[in-house]
Amino acid sequence: MSQMSGLSLQPETKYNAKTVAMVLVFILIAAAGLMYVKWWPYYNKALSSAATHSIGSSILGDPAGDAGSPTWSDAVEYAAKYFKSVWKAAILGILLGSLVQVLIPVRWLQRVMGSNRFKSTFIGGIVSLPGMMCSCCAAPIAAGLRRRNVSAGAAIAFWLGNPLLNPATLIFMTFVLSWKFTLLRIGFGILMTFGIGYLANRLMRGKEVNAPEGMQPKPSKGDSGSFGIRWLKSLGIMVLQVVPAYLAAVLLLGAMKVWMFPVTEGSGLAILILFAVCGALFVIPTAAEIPIAQSFLSAGIGAGPVAALLLTLPAVSLPSLLMVAKAFPRRILALVLGSVILAGIAGGIVGVFVL
Repeated sequence: MSQMSGLSLQPETKYNAKTVAMVLVFILIAAAGLMYVKWWPYYNKALSSAATHSIGSSILGDPAGDAGSPTWSDAVEYAAKYFKSVWKAAILGILLGSLVQVLIPVRWLQRVMGSNRFKSTFIGGIVSLPGMMCSCCAAPIAAGLRRRNVSAGAAIAFWLGNPLLNPATLIFMTFVLSWKFTLLRIGFGILMTFGIGYLANRLMRGKEVNAPEGMQPKPSKGDSGSFGIRWLKSLGIMVLQVVPAYLAAVLLLGAMKVWMFPVTEGSGLAILILFAVCGALFVIPTAAEIPIAQSFLSAGIGAGPVAALLLTLPAVSLPSLLMVAKAFPRRILALVLGSVILAGIAGGIVGVFVL
């Protein structure tokens, strides 16, 4: 009897050992990539921001200098500056988004982050903290998680938590702006990351919580074959779905920026709402909202609209929404965009009174 019991446990033991090994390989690749792209550069940047109270100039340029109509040269100029800042992180995001689909077993991901309970959303948000990625660089990983049947809430918490709760950005913000802006960002960042994820799972309750139709993993086929073939297939699909929309949207927003952030004195409700909406659509590199906010404050923009930008600029963007469009139902993406805009408006109103 004992011999038969030992034989029956052997396959499960082998599966568990393989699962642990694959997860460890993914963690090592992610840690090495993040150390090179994020952690070490941000450590040095934190030291610099503490000494100089600056992390560079605004990627938007002089706020008072934007005038006229959108042009192709504006689009190309902004896209060049943007991709110069994010290309390493963008490649890492696509790489990890493809590897998460072949290195981490789908059953393990489903068990950890596949339910519609708040626990899975909480785990998704916590896992995002070491990533420190902008919304566009985190989007391929969120899409990859959804492809492995992670719940909508957990994937959204991971996607939003990367830029909103980025520890490095919070440190930069404290040194460059003030601790009041940092506390506002932390408070609303937590509400947005976990609250929107929770609402997404509530919206999906009673329906398919996992990946939408046509995206469910098929263990008999998708998990078969050599690692190289499965990874190249996953990477190819990821690139085709992500890169074209990414490039086109960045160029479009680069051209339209001359109309999106007008400089007016004060902190009226109209400009606050405009900044909240445009901030949720515009695309920036990680932490670029800080010098943008600094430049707008210097130009006479009130604390309310600036606070709205500090919440909506990093959270999502038109390119990141397009990049995950096949991973989430439209009603979920509408929930995310609408909630981010409302949170930005609310944060801006709070900022008028406390900043």
